[in-house]
Amino acid sequence: MNPIAGMDIDLLLALDALLQDRNVTHAAVRLGVGQPALSARLTRLRALLDDRLFVPAPNGRGIIPTPRAEALAPLVAGALRHIAAIMEPATFDPETSGRVFTLALQENPAIMLGPGLVQRVRAVAPNLRLRLALPDRRQIPALLESGDIDVFIGVAAGTDATWIGRTLFHDDFATAQRKGHPRGIAPLDLETFCSLPHLLVSSEGDPFSGFIDKALRAINRTRQIAMSVQSYAVAPTIIAGSDLLCTLPARMLRHFDASLDLFEPPVSLKPIGVGAYWHPRQQEDPGHQWLRKQLFAVAGTVE
Repeated sequence: MNPIAGMDIDLLLALDALLQDRNVTHAAVRLGVGQPALSARLTRLRALLDDRLFVPAPNGRGIIPTPRAEALAPLVAGALRHIAAIMEPATFDPETSGRVFTLALQENPAIMLGPGLVQRVRAVAPNLRLRLALPDRRQIPALLESGDIDVFIGVAAGTDATWIGRTLFHDDFATAQRKGHPRGIAPLDLETFCSLPHLLVSSEGDPFSGFIDKALRAINRTRQIAMSVQSYAVAPTIIAGSDLLCTLPARMLRHFDASLDLFEPPVSLKPIGVGAYWHPRQQEDPGHQWLRKQLFAVAGTVE
């Protein structure tokens, strides 16, 4: 049998009060219980610890602890301090914290959220560090559960129903071409869109077919994919230095409008919703709550 199975906080509090007051009546008042209730607790303590613990004082006033009770005094006081510490609410001080927070996200949301997030965090938490990691969707559930990743940022498709999430922003799509493209700057029509070569960003699945090609097939059209890359970050550089077109989230492409012209795609595409997702185990953590607050604030400024 577990040796502490019969012990509870009420018994520890009773023993501590009796050791401090050495008087059953006074100890009962300290605890806010009746003297019979305290006497019953003392009876239980004696049985659990196999010791009388206290004996009547010779003058009839109060009680005297046995050697066992005196030896237990600092242990009981320490145990109650530890229990009190357990009951203290968790805190997080961004000004002094050196905690590392890891966010898993693709380059697209990283470009939109990263600069504002680090600027906001550094302003109030100079010792805190942020790690932005490329997500492997197969490992995200385990990494969120273990705490190796604090927040996953991406589209809702494929997320776990048990995660907690919040939409950060919605984004439309734009088709980009380099400044000075030989086709000119007229609005894109479907015929031109399908006839010109395209760059496709594809991090998984078929590298030469994506959701835009699915939308085109629905209207019995196709386009030519001349190049496929896995990284959003390299796409603007390739577009700016070639005659390829590329269709990506508009907010990201607007960061490169000094070298790119942007157009509305001539095919119907649903806006993309980017959300933040985290494991329920992190919901009440003060540090994690603070991080989410910063992330939501920055997402509200994304244009």
